[in-house]
Amino acid sequence: MCTLHASDASDPVISQLADLFHLLGDPTRLRIVLACLAAPVAVGDIAASLQLSSSLVSHHLRLLRAARIVKSERQGKQVFYSAADAHISGVLNDMLEHIAEPE
Repeated sequence: MCTLHASDASDPVISQLADLFHLLGDPTRLRIVLACLAAPVAVGDIAASLQLSSSLVSHHLRLLRAARIVKSERQGKQVFYSAADAHISGVLNDMLEHIAEPE
């Protein structure tokens, strides 16, 4: 396990981390990522469950995939999206638990 301390992080690493949090800071993108945590899901299903257009969901998924937040897998004519890895799921689940804690 790699542990990076703030004093060890280079400017490019800090910039990349800030970009990742910026992407996740958008409520629509965050809802899309959360929809992908439990199991791989198709664009149309994400759009329907979040009451968004498929083109808007696809646009956000392109950004999230480029940042390695989600990954895609083609099955026939459909593309299914899921969290890129356990780190993404872990961070989001940890933060959800954090905000659910009583003050």
